[in-house]
Parts: sequence; C-alpha cells; structure tokens
Amino acid sequence: MEEHSKSQAREDEDEAERLDRELLELLNELRVVMPGVQLLFGFLLTVPFQQGFARIDGFQRIVYVVTLLLTTAAAAFLMGPSAFHRLTFRAGQKPYLVRLGTRQAIAGMALLALAMNGAVLLLMDIVFRTTTVVVVVAATAALFGWLWFGLAWRRLASGRTAW
Repeated sequence: MEEHSKSQAREDEDEAERLDRELLELLNELRVVMPGVQLLFGFLLTVPFQQGFARIDGFQRIVYVVTLLLTTAAAAFLMGPSAFHRLTFRAGQKPYLVRLGTRQAIAGMALLALAMNGAVLLLMDIVFRTTTVVVVVAATAALFGWLWFGLAWRRLASGRTAW
C-alpha cells in the first residue's frame, strides 16, 4: 500500500474533498485524546477534597497546581478546533481551520504529556520520596516524548514516505 506525502492529495479527490478528509481526520484524532484529558482533569479536581491532601508538602502542592493548569491548557487547545469550527461554520475557514487545528492539537498533546508527567511526579513523590522519583519521571517523560513526538520528527527528517 502506497502512502501519500503530506502535500499530496489523493488522486480521486479535489481540494475541497482533501480539506474535508483532513478535517475529519483531525477531529477523529481529537476524539481519541479527549477522554484521557477529561479523566486526568476530573481526577485532579477531586484531589484537594481527599483527606491526605492537607498533608502534602509545598513542592507537592506546586506540582499539583502546575499539573492542573497544564491539564486545563491541554483541554483548551484540544477543544479549540471544535469551537473554531462551530463559530466559523460556513464562513469559508476550513483551510485555516485545518492548519490552526493541527497546531492546536500538537500544542495540546505537548501540554497533555507535561500534565501526565506532572501527575506521575506528584504520585511518585508521595509514594517514594527518593531518587526513584527522578528515574520514573525521566522514563515517562522520555516515553511520551519519543512516542508522541520523536518518532514522527525522525520519520519526517528521514524524508521517507513508504513503509
């Protein structure tokens, strides 16, 4: 099966069809990631109401607040394309929406990766409070970085389009 490069349209589609397909692909990708953001956000909203929250130290409070804010920002970026689409419906903004939505999705994924690592840092610091924290958080950061960004950047840098 032959892959199409980023700039190639499929032979059987015109510009409008390509934009429709790209927008549908983008929105489907956002639908996949949003439940994770919502789950993390919901979890973080309940944390201050737990009995043990009063016992966390200053560093852990900062990590908690930063993680909550990163999750909030991730949700805003990942929901942004849907809001833009609704507000500009039938206004001829689809080419811009596809480009903007792609950028917002990438930014949202980066923020979500940081938030996920913040949650891991908070929990590991509560559970271990040793150098294990650094090792685990570094490993999860590397995992997110490689799977979500590194593989794609490496593939683009190689110039390859076929499997």
